[in-house]
Amino acid sequence: MKKILLATKNVDKVREMRLVLNELPAEILSLADFADMPDAVEDGETFEDNALIKARFFRERTGLACLADDSGLEVDALGGMPGVHSARFAGYHADDATNNQKLLDELAKVGANESAAAYRCVLAFVDTDTEIITAGKILGTIKTVAQGTGGFGYDPYFYIDDARTMAQLSVAEKNLISHRGAALKDMILKLRGKFLTGG
Repeated sequence: MKKILLATKNVDKVREMRLVLNELPAEILSLADFADMPDAVEDGETFEDNALIKARFFRERTGLACLADDSGLEVDALGGMPGVHSARFAGYHADDATNNQKLLDELAKVGANESAAAYRCVLAFVDTDTEIITAGKILGTIKTVAQGTGGFGYDPYFYIDDARTMAQLSVAEKNLISHRGAALKDMILKLRGKFLTGG
């Protein structure tokens, strides 16, 4: 059976992605299966740049087909920030709590209690002589009142409608509508049609 490495150490992201990818005839691994693996240097200017950097980096080091994502939050009131810096908004070793506090602080600076926003995701699949890119996006509203305990990242502040945030959805519900879920569905179609069938 073909092995595909998810090029992430984020356990929440792995859980979400595996739920969708498990329908493929492949064994889905993650960086948790490899001890002492160095981090890729994500110095690209776009989500696509960073996804490709990670997928190529871990493909080279493991010899496995690699699937990497780069995703983030773009807030209109902040001129599109944090964007590609979403995971490191409050610093390189920031966690969800510090990133969310940084988001609230930046909104306060511009006097905004809420703002139109978008979650974006780009997936890059890299294997021998094969590179595939897919993308997904969901529009919503960032508010300064958190709701829900599920999800991760900025999910408690990302409202998909007037009442619910991403953090109030189950993983399955989130995958149906999310930026990552859309990118994953497109990726699965392309992997089935090309790579996994040998076409």
